[in-house]
Amino acid sequence: MNTAVEAKIKLLNSSLRCFTYGLLGWLPLIGLPFALAALWLGGRVRVKEKQLWNAARPYRIWGVILATVGTLFWFLVAILIMWNSIDSGGSGGPPGDC
Repeated sequence: MNTAVEAKIKLLNSSLRCFTYGLLGWLPLIGLPFALAALWLGGRVRVKEKQLWNAARPYRIWGVILATVGTLFWFLVAILIMWNSIDSGGSGGPPGDC
């Protein structure tokens, strides 16, 4: 097979994988690694797009957007959980309960 055709197929598959990982980035508890993988993969695909035309470019863009929002959301949830734990003194009860 032609190497240019193989490179385009890999680029399309990587863009679709970025979109899939971006969607999986919204899953509770296990979503953060998928979101980070989508961001990393989206960056790699973007570099390759400078050499080849990518028909699945909108999927890559939406994958990166979903991954970014998912990453920010899960980091916010983690910060709120840690803040609540610290604020309650580690007792697990409501704040201010002795």
